[in-house]
Amino acid sequence: MKIALITGGSRGLGRSMALHLAARGTDVILTYQSRREEADAVVAEIERLGRRALALPLNVAAHASFDSFGQALKATLEQRWQRSDFDFLINNAGIGISVPIAQTSEEQFDQLVNIHFKGVFFLTQKLLPLIKDGGRILNISSGLARFSMPGMAVYASAKGAIEVFTRYLAQELGPRRITVNVLAPGAIETDFGGGRVRDSADINQLIAGQTALGRVGLPDDIGGAVAVLLSDEAGWINGQRIEVSGGIHL
Repeated sequence: MKIALITGGSRGLGRSMALHLAARGTDVILTYQSRREEADAVVAEIERLGRRALALPLNVAAHASFDSFGQALKATLEQRWQRSDFDFLINNAGIGISVPIAQTSEEQFDQLVNIHFKGVFFLTQKLLPLIKDGGRILNISSGLARFSMPGMAVYASAKGAIEVFTRYLAQELGPRRITVNVLAPGAIETDFGGGRVRDSADINQLIAGQTALGRVGLPDDIGGAVAVLLSDEAGWINGQRIEVSGGIHL
């Protein structure tokens, strides 16, 4: 029995990841920032699939809280699973802010970097003692780290940093047989970034026209890919960037 920790697992891509992993027999601990009812609903869905699940609060921008989160996670593992470790860490939580470089404030810059890079770096550091030897770490990047869209410079730059961080993690954690990869979604129909891709027909059609498979991605496209990358069969994939975008901007 394996246990996955998914940050931002109460909605959007994180929810799909949690459900796909549960369907393959993995128990799930998911984090949420403020919407406890959404997190509880995902926990209930996982339990209906026959797996155990639990939701813990976490603000990935509040780096000073990582010590107490680690302690809460350790207690949860011991009490609920009678274990001192878990198998999979998925660094998924994030936000989207679209603003041109010329209008980007230092506050917006810090918010995005704190969540998408500094938060991932130091949360992963804090949880390394709890990750089982032979486990997996999967970081979430973005297609925007490869191609460019006006307004997304800070977000994409932070994701680019995550892609480099992933390679270094894979190198340094090799002696523990922990694989580390980064998954880069393309545009997905969720409420991310205000739901622009999902709710704007013009944006949706524009992206679909730039994608080889002729449509915008859906959450289950990503959730399914995550389940595959964390499967036993994918254990020799390490230090890699896998883009899951339907072939956008080829």
